Amino acid sequence: MRLPRALPMFAVVLSLAACSPAPEKEPQRGQVAATRPAEPTKKPKPEKKPFTIAFGGDVHFEGMLRGRLNDPSTALGPIANVLRKADLSMINLETAITTGGTPAPGKQFTFRAPASALTALKASGVDVASMANNHGMDYMETGLADSLAAAKRAKFPVVGIGADAAQAYRPWRRTVNGNRVAIIGATQVMDAEFIQAWTATSEKGGLASAKNEPALLKAVRQARKNSDTVIVHLHWGTELQKCPNAAQLSLAPKLVEAGADVVVGGHAHILLGGGYLDDAYVNYGMGNFIFYNSNPATTGKTGVLTLTIKGRKILKDAWTPATIQGGIPVPMTGPARTQAVADWKSLRSCTGLAARP
Repeated sequence: MRLPRALPMFAVVLSLAACSPAPEKEPQRGQVAATRPAEPTKKPKPEKKPFTIAFGGDVHFEGMLRGRLNDPSTALGPIANVLRKADLSMINLETAITTGGTPAPGKQFTFRAPASALTALKASGVDVASMANNHGMDYMETGLADSLAAAKRAKFPVVGIGADAAQAYRPWRRTVNGNRVAIIGATQVMDAEFIQAWTATSEKGGLASAKNEPALLKAVRQARKNSDTVIVHLHWGTELQKCPNAAQLSLAPKLVEAGADVVVGGHAHILLGGGYLDDAYVNYGMGNFIFYNSNPATTGKTGVLTLTIKGRKILKDAWTPATIQGGIPVPMTGPARTQAVADWKSLRSCTGLAARP
């Protein structure tokens, strides 16, 4: 900088000092230099968009179906295309996953399948299965341990069954299109002589029992606290009875009041009606799905229920009718499909459920 001649030297020093930035004061020993705190970054919540979930009914791989596991990728047949289209898919796995164990004493029908059954479900687009049903422990404690170990090895989620009650009632969780989804499994159906032996407690493994209503309702209320969509999958109903029984009609509103948005399940081997209970959606019977024994007029009628959901709002229900042929569901087409959808809707008449929320 060029200075005027008239300025004395001390003025020059002052002028230079004024032009220079003040040096930062170093912290004394024991002091920490003050820094401006960083602005907290708020993570934006993901925007919720509608998602779809597809439900199929009861599945086992007994009899004629066992051979289908030789090629797990095609084990479920053409219905797999319907399951894969949904964001989530779920079935009721009505069998123990074991090649060992001892059949439940005195039980007329006992089902078991090798671990390749889980591979087949995954390959067909099934994301989660409930094992809370009257066949989930057909091979008793050894079968239970084998089932849990197989599910863990396959990394295939199962609900409604566990090494203790906490695990059995614990929901499976996944975030789909910004929606935090929680799915709980439980059974209202167990043979009387096995209720105590098969029910999970704090001290032993078993199934999540819907007969213990306080425990199930507590699990639903807890899931409600940190979920956008709460789904309860139940094994319930009376075999071959086309309308919901008293136990179903009693439990459904309690689950909805506790916070369930969807209640769906089966056991009756035939289709029952579905619809809205206030703003929640309830289906009382999904019937057989992958099943060795079927009558075209009754137990062979099946299909996939697909719900479109956003948060707690059920936007749409859709029914893809099928018939069980050779143990697997084959989707219907043409006029037969149209009639089957109308027949399915008519099942609602004895449920007390509504066609709309």
